[in-house]
Amino acid sequence: MLESALYNATLTGEAADTLVGLALHDEDQAFVESWCIRLGRGLTPGSPLLGLAALCVGHLARRFGQVSDEAALLVVDLANRSKADPADVDARAQDGMDDVVFFTGRNL
Repeated sequence: MLESALYNATLTGEAADTLVGLALHDEDQAFVESWCIRLGRGLTPGSPLLGLAALCVGHLARRFGQVSDEAALLVVDLANRSKADPADVDARAQDGMDDVVFFTGRNL
C-alpha cells in the first residue's frame, strides 16, 4: 500500500491509515522510520502524506523516546518546507518536529 502511494495519488487515504497505524502500533521503529523517510523524500510537493510522514516520526519519538538522525533531518526539512509554503507540506510537519524535540530532547 505505501509503495503504491508513491505512484498513485488516489491511494493517499489508505496509505495514510496504514502509515499512522504503523507509527502508533508497530514495534519495529526502524521499519516505520524507513517508510516515513521514503515517503517524505519520494512524494511530489503538495501530497498530504508529506506532513503526515513528519507527524508519524513525531509519534515514533513519543513512543520510543528517540529517532534516527535521518528521520530527524527529514522532519526538519518538511517542517521548514511547511513554514515556507503550506501548500507544499501541511502544518502537521511542524507538529511532528515539535514532538521530536519534546520527546527526544533534540535541539532541532
